Amino acid sequence: MSKKKVKPIIASIQQIAGAGAFFAGLFGLLFGMTQEIPLIGIAGGVILGAIVSVLIIKVLKTRRIAQLVTVVVGLVAGYLQAEISGALLGGIFGWVFTWFVFWVGTGDYRRRLPSYATPGQVIWHHSFVVICWAIFLFLITPIIVVMPLSFNAENFFTFTPEMLNFDPAGYSLKHYEDFFTNSDWQGAIKNSFAIAPVATLLSVSLGTLAAIGLSQPFVPFRRAIMAIMISPMIMPLIISAAGMYFFYSRVGLQGTYFGVVLAHAALGIPFVIITVTATLVGFDRSLTRAAANLGANPVTTFFRVQMPLILPGVVSGGLFAFITSFDEVVVVLFVGSAGQKTLPWQMFTGLREQISPTILAVATILVVLSVMMLTTLELLRRRSERLRGLSPG
Repeated sequence: MSKKKVKPIIASIQQIAGAGAFFAGLFGLLFGMTQEIPLIGIAGGVILGAIVSVLIIKVLKTRRIAQLVTVVVGLVAGYLQAEISGALLGGIFGWVFTWFVFWVGTGDYRRRLPSYATPGQVIWHHSFVVICWAIFLFLITPIIVVMPLSFNAENFFTFTPEMLNFDPAGYSLKHYEDFFTNSDWQGAIKNSFAIAPVATLLSVSLGTLAAIGLSQPFVPFRRAIMAIMISPMIMPLIISAAGMYFFYSRVGLQGTYFGVVLAHAALGIPFVIITVTATLVGFDRSLTRAAANLGANPVTTFFRVQMPLILPGVVSGGLFAFITSFDEVVVVLFVGSAGQKTLPWQMFTGLREQISPTILAVATILVVLSVMMLTTLELLRRRSERLRGLSPG
């Protein structure tokens, strides 16, 4: 075999071995740190990763067969090391390791990049993607950890050995049962649902009117008024809460239901103004003029022409206002009373006084609700873009 044919083969083997050594070396570092032998873990990972990656590419060749083999090996090795939890991690590692090796070895890493991209540009592109995923995992990991902990059969805030081994005895719904049967938690959830919808209705009504008014070109000092209107979401919450406390104590609203609703409405109005203003940017004002020419009064024009087109922004702002009111705890501590104890207030009390594991169940429920609301917001955003012609239908 000539040197011209040998060199590409050697370069390919080096590339595959390097990819496997890099990935397995990172895993070896993590494994070695848990066993207090990081250097041995790195060395073992690099050597085994280089050898295994070349074997699965050159011997097995097919990605599906290679992934099946590595997943089975990972499951067996993980089970011998840490039973079920180890088997799960081993299987995941085997699948990801094989995917990464084939991704590098077959050149798929350049598939979505321009053919003229330099090696440095390719490295920077994928490094940027890795950084974004690392930030995402850093933000989402604390939330993911809370969810399985809410099913803990013990009154602990940590994973028990039974949970790590996926023993059914280590899991229970008793914290959820406590949430739905405990009078303190039920009173708090009733207060939250009594305050948040009314505060949201006020926020949407006042915020929508303010956004429409500030979008008119003839309004003087529009930017200054806009800055004042959105200041509650910029200013530190503790300052707003202290200011509301001193103001409410003078006008007789301190510790009243109406006072808490007004305070939460003031916090939600900026979100409504911003979302509705963003929707009004692409609004065709000739439609309102056409409606006026056809004899429609301003109220009819607003509800029959303008509102259907800006409705996605209004609903999005309302959802943000609802979440702000439902999750708020600082202001209600200042301006509320024991009769207005909301769900976040009860959670704060549970952490400070009795350390109730029911908080984990409540947090999981709130996470699910937040995901549902964010999904709704995304669907509304896409609908708004379609209505304004910014995206294909």
